[in-house]
Amino acid sequence: MAKITKQDALNYHYEGRPGKIEVVPTKPYSTQRDLALAYSPGVADPCLEIEKDRNNVYKYTAKGNLVAVISNGTAVLGLGNLGPEAGKPVMEGKGLLFKIFSDIDVFDIELDTNDVDKFVETVKLISPTFGGINLEDIKAPECFEIERRLKEELDIPVMHDDQHGTAIISSAGIINALDIVGKKIEDVTMVVSGAGASAMACTKLLISLGVQKENVVMCDSKGAITSTRTGLSTYKQEFITTRKVNTLAEALKDADIFLGLSVKDLVSKEMVKSMANDPIVFAMANPDPEISYEDAIDAREDIIMATGRSDYPNQVNNVLGFPFIFRGALDVGARGINEEMKRAAVYAIAALAKEPVPEEVNAAYNEKHITYGRDYIIPKPMDPRLISTVAPAVAKAAMDSGIANAPILDWDIYAINLKARVGGDNKLISRIHFQAKQDKKKVVFSDAENYNVLRAAQISMHEGILEPIIIGNKTKILSIIKEYELHDLLEVEIIDPASEINDEQRELFIESFYEKQKRNGFSRAKVNRIMHYTHYWGPMMVEHGLADALITGFSTKYSSALSPILEVAKCSSTIDHVAGMYILMTKKGPYFFADTTVTVNPTAENLVSTTILTANTMKKLKINPKIAMVSFSNFGTSKLGNSQNIKKAVGILHRDYPNLVVDGEMQANFALNSEMRQRKFPFSKLEGMDVNTLIFPNLSSGNIAYKMLQEIGGAEALGPILMGVKKPMHIVQLESSVREIANMAALAVVDAQVSSK
Repeated sequence: MAKITKQDALNYHYEGRPGKIEVVPTKPYSTQRDLALAYSPGVADPCLEIEKDRNNVYKYTAKGNLVAVISNGTAVLGLGNLGPEAGKPVMEGKGLLFKIFSDIDVFDIELDTNDVDKFVETVKLISPTFGGINLEDIKAPECFEIERRLKEELDIPVMHDDQHGTAIISSAGIINALDIVGKKIEDVTMVVSGAGASAMACTKLLISLGVQKENVVMCDSKGAITSTRTGLSTYKQEFITTRKVNTLAEALKDADIFLGLSVKDLVSKEMVKSMANDPIVFAMANPDPEISYEDAIDAREDIIMATGRSDYPNQVNNVLGFPFIFRGALDVGARGINEEMKRAAVYAIAALAKEPVPEEVNAAYNEKHITYGRDYIIPKPMDPRLISTVAPAVAKAAMDSGIANAPILDWDIYAINLKARVGGDNKLISRIHFQAKQDKKKVVFSDAENYNVLRAAQISMHEGILEPIIIGNKTKILSIIKEYELHDLLEVEIIDPASEINDEQRELFIESFYEKQKRNGFSRAKVNRIMHYTHYWGPMMVEHGLADALITGFSTKYSSALSPILEVAKCSSTIDHVAGMYILMTKKGPYFFADTTVTVNPTAENLVSTTILTANTMKKLKINPKIAMVSFSNFGTSKLGNSQNIKKAVGILHRDYPNLVVDGEMQANFALNSEMRQRKFPFSKLEGMDVNTLIFPNLSSGNIAYKMLQEIGGAEALGPILMGVKKPMHIVQLESSVREIANMAALAVVDAQVSSK
């Protein structure tokens, strides 16, 4: 995890529209007729239909896809009782996760009360608005009573995720860990460290799955919960053990499972060594576990270890559960979330870990072949199959247990609809960052005499994505580092080509470049002069293997940054052409646009090369290209302009690359609307496909299109990605944001990973 400064966090929540979520209309509203349908008089008809049958509210309103995330702020993360206003950023964040992982809409609601009766009554009064209730960050023991009463008194799904989300994910992991070591769940002994809401929920769920209650010892801050203890709450009394132990160390002797939901550094190596053969240790205190991963692995070679951290194997992450549990519950109109549904989620998550891992997940973690075993007992959070695995299991359990109001009739169609909800590959940037972290590379940051580039380099370094090399005026760079307190950048290599350069290194670069370009108008004196410029020094470092990738272009126009790269580096061995591509992140998933930055008026042959380069780049990112070559005409309807270039290019592609899914020329609306395309042009090679790639007839159209989509459509852009250069060198937009530079740096690392193989 990158070091996040206070200002980073405040800027993220403040800049642009404050907060993290908004309400967006889902119906047309541009005409008077639209408004009459949306409100008066048109709204009266659905009102009357709902009055006749209350269940029609799911048919005519957003209730069926709307969850309330409700808190009173009494247990905000690990920060304690901060109050409802201070808890609101967390609830908005939970809403964001619901939306991006399962397409569930959320209103976050913060209640200004610590009174259980008032809390319950308020939620009951507003419950007609929602299809489900997610309780969050409510302290124990009040959270137990609030959830119990709401589950009894409401007929919609209610779940306190702090309890049950952790329980479901950890239980799935423990089931698989037991399977790997060959132990039966009914035979194992388990020690639980912590006696709060999460610990109790985890223990109860595991008991329902087969752990014998008499084989469980729960410990709180005072030691084991035994019959000799006084002053135990009603909730703790349920977990009194009859074993003759008083301390956590005594309890762990010969134990099969340790389940930690307490505080860091509570467990020693000696305690782990005292456990039974093949010990299973789930140290889930965050951010620091009860025993560090390194110490646990060092203590026992036969251990299976899980934590709540993403930088170690077997991360117990609630995002594996709650979005999909609510998704399945909402989709069948469930009247609650019962034990059968929770157990179904456990078994579905556990079973998914045993399935072959998709290539895009392997790529995201830079693994060749992730397989079920001691270091992979729980699916990865980036696994796109979670929604289509967990949600159907939960929905079916609701149906089988008799609490579903709207049973699913066609499971195949349901699975297709689930995948469509989350935009398929719309987590592409996250996947790129994950993959980059698995094998960090040396990346040169040129144009580094500004805050944005230096901060992006620092963030990328903290995330473990790369080792930065900073190039620029050293005096200015050090001044910025001091002003913005980017002190850890003082530990990285800072190069000033204008002054502090080893003469031997400079002579090597001069000689190398001169030999390459002496017949192209470069005298030795000129080469000597340009080797004092950052725009040349950066590419030369990559060319000579002193760095793996380059990020440049922040403070200069694109062509000025491109020329040194083309003069220094060779094109790819297969295609003697370079092109620029942008990835546009939209609500429908990523779209790939090319050429957007390099060739002003491409020939047909240029268009062919651009198409192949784009397809190859997409394949590096584990995305199958479905390409439309766009113009102002459709399949020969015009003989004018550059439509003939496109027609010729398509012919070459169909002849020389028959397995590539590409067609054209076609207008953009037909390219992006598969139904309309199918009706009008059923002969297209894109039959039944949703296009994800557009190849434009010239630079103007491509550049205009991506910028319009970015500004008007609100798409996030990743790029420009320079394609066709033999080594990873990329040029960011002029005055790019910190986020844009960091994203490009991550992509450059992935590019370098693939190139090195």
